[in-house]
Amino acid sequence: MDTIWVVLIAIAALIVGVALGFFIARKYMMSYLKKNPPINEQMLRTLMMQMGQKPSQKKINQMMRAMNNQSGK
Repeated sequence: MDTIWVVLIAIAALIVGVALGFFIARKYMMSYLKKNPPINEQMLRTLMMQMGQKPSQKKINQMMRAMNNQSGK
């Protein structure tokens, strides 16, 4: 009878640990993305203008494709 309780407590602890880990990881990722948003076309256009380049749509599309390929999307 004692081993049944040990197994049940272990299973319950595992389930609670997985659920808690999921929510902690979710909260961490949401705050990370809020602090460091992914680069979009508007940000890239602004960056290029700050560097003194005239951003054409072709150049922006090329850079976005290169970044997406590099990140593995």
